[in-house]
Amino acid sequence: MKARAGLFVDEKGLALAVLSGRGTVDCVAFDAGENLGPLVAAELDSSGYRRRRLRVGLDRGLAVIKVLELPRAEGSNLGEMVRFDLDRHVPFPAEDVAYDWRLNPSSADGPLRVLVGACERRRVDQALGLVREARRLPATLSIACHDLCGLLPRKIEAKRAVWAHRHDGRTDLVFLDRRVVLLSRTVPAETPHELVREIQRSLALLQWRDCEALWISGDETERFLSAPSLAELGATVSAPPYSTDACALVESLPEERYGAAVLALAVAFSSRRPRIDFLPPALRPRRASPGQLVTAAMLAIAALLGLGVLGAQVWQRERYVTRLSQEIKRLDPEVKAVERLAAEVAQKKRLVGALRAVQAGGLRPLPFMLDLTALVPQDSWLQAVNMDTQGVELIGQAGTASALIPALDASPWLERVEFTSPVTKIQGKEQFRLRGSWERR
Repeated sequence: MKARAGLFVDEKGLALAVLSGRGTVDCVAFDAGENLGPLVAAELDSSGYRRRRLRVGLDRGLAVIKVLELPRAEGSNLGEMVRFDLDRHVPFPAEDVAYDWRLNPSSADGPLRVLVGACERRRVDQALGLVREARRLPATLSIACHDLCGLLPRKIEAKRAVWAHRHDGRTDLVFLDRRVVLLSRTVPAETPHELVREIQRSLALLQWRDCEALWISGDETERFLSAPSLAELGATVSAPPYSTDACALVESLPEERYGAAVLALAVAFSSRRPRIDFLPPALRPRRASPGQLVTAAMLAIAALLGLGVLGAQVWQRERYVTRLSQEIKRLDPEVKAVERLAAEVAQKKRLVGALRAVQAGGLRPLPFMLDLTALVPQDSWLQAVNMDTQGVELIGQAGTASALIPALDASPWLERVEFTSPVTKIQGKEQFRLRGSWERR
């Protein structure tokens, strides 16, 4: 539970409720007088309230709440119509009025029903000055009894309910459709019978035949709950069905000015957008409108979709790369075998090319080599045979190297056979190097 603070302002003084983040509430009341702002600031600091903004609720007796019926007209400025019609219902000059309005539920073929709240501008200025002296900024400036619905759970069984809250010798009547405030009144009902009469008069203003539930809270609750005269309304009479969190907090409030303390707690639990908010638009916290929220949501969805598409593409690419890597690993042995075969083929192609080049140059190495094996004596062997277009060079060893020259000269292949280097003797054999030219035919 986050920290909250609510300030209830009436002509008799103030009531401040500070809700800590641990779920405990501190409530203190101040009598009307001077220098209330520093007292509020000191109480907020001592309670550990560090938030900059403070919610303020005015007593119902400081404001005029009306339900106006306006004709449905296309193209008309509803705000101007409310302003024009409001002048007939407020007891103070139009230039000194601070007001706000909201549409009430109405039938499609009937007139528009508008809930309008108005108060003197000096009341607004006093409340704002009090907040400034407390070194805070205002979050809302609402009607305190309208904020009582903030103590209810999100879902309630009663569709039409009347909430009678007593404080400081008077009763605030709040008429709810589910959790929506349709009208409120402050009445000097001292007895249950007077309360029933005032409620019946108010039902006619709302065009209600009856109500489903009557909730009693605040001062002298037991005296009113046990009164048999309340049965005339034909509604279930009980204490308000507080939410789980609010119930424990309401029970922990001090007995002194208990009704005002409940209102201060209700202000702390109030909505960030109360139905009637006297706070000037320039001082209201910046909050996104429904259209802006929809636009932001659409942008967020578009961004998420874009990220999703990008992520899907990246995932598909990674998956493709993974499959490709696996296929490469699988084919790697076959590729290496093909590369070895290609290397062998290339080597053989080079050999074939060399042979073709030799043949193209007029050389016939194979027949010459066949005859050479017959010309070389048995005790001789060749270490190297180098052939070109001019002749052939033979390197090897023989028992008698000089016997090779007449044998090679007598062959049909060579002529002018001679040693190209001196004959040396190694291990009983003569090392020779000789060269002969191709015989011209």
